[in-house]
Amino acid sequence: MNIHEILKKYYGFSEFRGQQQEIIHNILQKKHALVIMPTGMGKSLCYQLPALMLEDLTVVISPLVALMKDQVDGLHKRDVDAAYINSLLSGKERKKRYKDLAAGKFSLLYITPERFRKQDFLDSLAYRKVALLAVDEAHCISEWGHDFRPDYSRIKNFRELMGNPTTVALTATAIPEVQNDIIRQLGLKHEDVTIFHEGIDRPNLLLDVKDIWGDESKTHEILSVLRSYPGNGVVYFSLIKTLKKFSEYLTNSKVKHLCYHGDLESQDRKRVQNIFMAGENNLVLATNAFGMGIDKDNIRFVVHAEIPGSIESYYQEIGRAGRDGKISKCMLLYDEQDLLIHMDFIKWNNPEAEFYQRLFHILAEDIQQVNAYGIEWLKEKMLYKSRSDYRLETALRMLERYGVTDGDIEHKNLTVIGSLSEKLTDQEYLSEKLMREQKKLHSLVLYAKGGQCRKAFIHQYFGLPLKENCGSCDICK
Repeated sequence: MNIHEILKKYYGFSEFRGQQQEIIHNILQKKHALVIMPTGMGKSLCYQLPALMLEDLTVVISPLVALMKDQVDGLHKRDVDAAYINSLLSGKERKKRYKDLAAGKFSLLYITPERFRKQDFLDSLAYRKVALLAVDEAHCISEWGHDFRPDYSRIKNFRELMGNPTTVALTATAIPEVQNDIIRQLGLKHEDVTIFHEGIDRPNLLLDVKDIWGDESKTHEILSVLRSYPGNGVVYFSLIKTLKKFSEYLTNSKVKHLCYHGDLESQDRKRVQNIFMAGENNLVLATNAFGMGIDKDNIRFVVHAEIPGSIESYYQEIGRAGRDGKISKCMLLYDEQDLLIHMDFIKWNNPEAEFYQRLFHILAEDIQQVNAYGIEWLKEKMLYKSRSDYRLETALRMLERYGVTDGDIEHKNLTVIGSLSEKLTDQEYLSEKLMREQKKLHSLVLYAKGGQCRKAFIHQYFGLPLKENCGSCDICK
């Protein structure tokens, strides 16, 4: 079958969207690609369809464990032999999939980059020839992206282990600096990589920013959007406590809504997501965790009740609106008080080298006490009883990401398995990282406060040609 016949048989479409066909031809000619495509525009098809035409295995690296099952379940419904291997599987299930992998099963395999730390996985993969490597959420490769993951920086080594297969990296957002870093971190040369940039122009999205002050003004604007744009919608918050407060306000105003945040049990989060995906006229108040796996085409509005931390995050979240091509409202409520939230986030997200060194020393010397007495004991040691400092949570997460520790305090099985990464002891590097995050927040403030066309500002930020007088933002109307 040719690519059009496969598109019709497996996906039910008669035509490709945007640059999909060019990207697929590029991959089938064994050429590397970097694909920058807005959320919901069909990135996954760009590697799934070629995988159906290749004799050998396609490996998909993704950081989104929660999405792998949904992706694979969707492929199974199309009779595609796909599987995922991640931490959600039991030990018995993982061993079975390792055995099946080595035996030649699966045309598509979804994994997290951390899986390459496991020797039993590498042993199974060694039996297979990998024809295509797809790196999803490729901005995670770059130290200067908005969601850097250290294991992604080792993908160059993973490619070598797999025989340097044809590689396609995909992301919804990447400024030019991040694009260059992605190519470099993959171990590729610029001249060997074709960049496919779909652009970011979504004419049906009405971008608006409102200067507000206080909860009353914020509530008024949220209710105004609800009245003006009936249908499914998302209101994003940075803090769970603020989300809960506004949930009370809306309940008192008799506005039916759902809530999605990290304090909910996993089954409750799944329940909320299922209700939202299946229903109509649903409103959900959510933190930024809501969005992974949200592929609902008729979301009529996205409101940011608190500013996000970067243009990248903002663009990804508004990209969930109006995927059906119909008019959708994207409202950013700018309250200068909310800047303090992100200034704290940036501080907590950037412990200094001395902090990492002290933490590593305590873990190396007193790991039994750490596991016995838990996070509160460790906080007293590190933060001297400060309850408004969350650097410790960041530092523990980064030690795990860099392969310094395994397990976790909550389950009392935290162990030190490696030495402290040089990156975490390099204060010059850590200071530069801090400065870049501060610049990202500053760019978001300029977006909110500036008098330039909203869409032109976003184009310029992502290194694309400026667009003038879009006609669909509050500045240009």
